[in-house]
Amino acid sequence: MDLFDHASQKEQATLAPLAERMRPTSLSEYLGQEHLTGEGRFLRRALESDQVPSLILWGPPGTGKTTLAQLVARSTGAAFETMSAVLAGVKDIRETVARAQDRWKLNRQRTLLFIDEIHRFNKSQQDALLPHVEKGTVTLIGATTENPSFEVNAALLSRCRVVTLRGLEQEELIAVMRHAVADPRGLGGKVTVDDAALEFIADAAGGDARKALTALEAAAAYGGKAVDRKVAQEALQQKMLLYDKGGEEHYNVVSAFIKSMRGSDVDAALYWMTRMLEAGEDPVFIFRRMVIFASEDVGNADPRALGVAVDALRAFQLMGLPEGTLPLTQAVTYLALAPKSNAVIAAYAAVREAVTKEGALPVPMHLRNAPTKLMKSLGYGGGYKYPHNFEGNYVPEDYLPEALRSRCFYTPTRNGFEAELSERYESIQQQLAARRGEREPGEDG
Repeated sequence: MDLFDHASQKEQATLAPLAERMRPTSLSEYLGQEHLTGEGRFLRRALESDQVPSLILWGPPGTGKTTLAQLVARSTGAAFETMSAVLAGVKDIRETVARAQDRWKLNRQRTLLFIDEIHRFNKSQQDALLPHVEKGTVTLIGATTENPSFEVNAALLSRCRVVTLRGLEQEELIAVMRHAVADPRGLGGKVTVDDAALEFIADAAGGDARKALTALEAAAAYGGKAVDRKVAQEALQQKMLLYDKGGEEHYNVVSAFIKSMRGSDVDAALYWMTRMLEAGEDPVFIFRRMVIFASEDVGNADPRALGVAVDALRAFQLMGLPEGTLPLTQAVTYLALAPKSNAVIAAYAAVREAVTKEGALPVPMHLRNAPTKLMKSLGYGGGYKYPHNFEGNYVPEDYLPEALRSRCFYTPTRNGFEAELSERYESIQQQLAARRGEREPGEDG
């Protein structure tokens, strides 16, 4: 490196974003993952014994995955190679492995290969990496915001230790920002930031240290030498929500939404609904989940629930946003507070099991269609009783195949309207049982 390169790098470092300038250079500066780096914890012990295995670092954005990989390389004396799964291919992997092999042969120096967004590697790329991780040619550290159980193939995953990083707590984010305000690499004490502003930024960052430092830098640029809560609010405009519509957090929030409605917590259901909307989720997706919920979790405990969900969807399609949030909110509150029953989905599961196990059982003769004289002479439709010819429009009769006549698939609850259905169901079952007791075994009407 010549003097011009050195000067250029030094100037670039001063122009780098605050989050990059404040990247920790030692474990003592690294905040927020005490369950990994605290005294006696796994990663600290591995570093102290110089026995760091291949790792998959899994956690939300801004929790220190890249920094942790750099600290591991620095503390072990390994050469640090970095690769983005978005840009790299199999050729890049082979070239990196070749350099690692030369390094070991010539200098007995190990190579730590950091792959950012490793979940974006396809199967062929992961397969190309696998034998070199297995042999120890490189120590792999992969970073991902996605659940590695779904995104990393089993063979590679089995050769790595999965380490889970969590979003930083408010106090930890405030500590990170205070350090940045005072440190010469950061704001160097040239700006004062009051506690209310720090708390506001920490809350807006949602556990993301990078986002907190970026917001702090914006607030400092906007407010000059003094940053209070009002300045922070003006600089940030609005809170940025963590919600990846194609990733795991998407499914976490949707799951929380459904489970809140199922648990009849209307306030929590509204919160998760709004989280999705404000993060840009397609409202039609939310409506579809609610229509499913109306049958799966409310069912006949309140038969009107399905109509409410479908009507709300139609109303939204007529209104659009922002007015369409009104029928959406109305439907969420109705479904959350409605009596609950999963008897419908349980009934389908029970019937499906019987159909799969028993196969295509013959239709009882008295239920068969008899459009021709031959069919009638063979007994098709014989003995069928038309319910509307009887008092109450009901007559005890068997409609299931003979092998299943003792089976009850639907078990209504005592919740809401389903309590009325339960009473009628029990009355019908009692009449059927009495009728079957009068019949000869094997008789088929």
